[in-house]
Amino acid sequence: MYYGYGYGYGIDPTLILVLIGAAISALASMNVQGTFSKYNRIRNYRGLTSNQVAEHILHSAGIYDVKIERIRGNLTDHYSPNEKVLRLSDATYGQTSVAAIGVAAHECGHAIQHKESYAPLKLRAFSVPLANIGSKVSWPIILIGLLLGYSTIAELGVYLFSFVVIFQLITLPVEFDASARALRILDEDRLLEEDEHRGAKKVLKAAALTYVAALFTTILQLLRLVLIVNRVSRNDD
Repeated sequence: MYYGYGYGYGIDPTLILVLIGAAISALASMNVQGTFSKYNRIRNYRGLTSNQVAEHILHSAGIYDVKIERIRGNLTDHYSPNEKVLRLSDATYGQTSVAAIGVAAHECGHAIQHKESYAPLKLRAFSVPLANIGSKVSWPIILIGLLLGYSTIAELGVYLFSFVVIFQLITLPVEFDASARALRILDEDRLLEEDEHRGAKKVLKAAALTYVAALFTTILQLLRLVLIVNRVSRNDD
């Protein structure tokens, strides 16, 4: 048995990668929560609700078959292309804050991507099953390989885990593009005042950074797994 994954009875030095990833994720989460909280206290001058803005953006893009629904939670907002439903969280639905409008506009960006058959969005949808397999199956396979001392089995798990990294890499342009579309429409249709628009931009930038942090954290996890499995492989030799 490879106690400590081949590092004897000492502390696994690759744990530093886990700690770095956890710190990055925590900072990104604190940043988006703090930014949203700040601009959630600022109401837009025109008194528009997030629902009204979302409906306006959708209709301006020629989209009339997407429903807007409320969903429980805080910042659980998302667009479901299969159901054609835009779901706004408790913190966003019906709110008039700059933050809520920014988030709602971002989700409308995804609906527009869907309507226009935006290639990265289609690619992300295609990669979802592979990412799910990678996230659920990779760890058990890696652990079995490490416990039995079979590096080939562990390497298979690492390859499967790489699907998660690929999925998150594909996600970045999808999210950045949705925010860019949202900000452009908010500006062109003069839905927000200049200072309000800057606030919405900061909220969406903070949200986008959480995806960057998630990707970086997952890459660090993958690097750690590669180092561990390579160590076991050398021991096999």
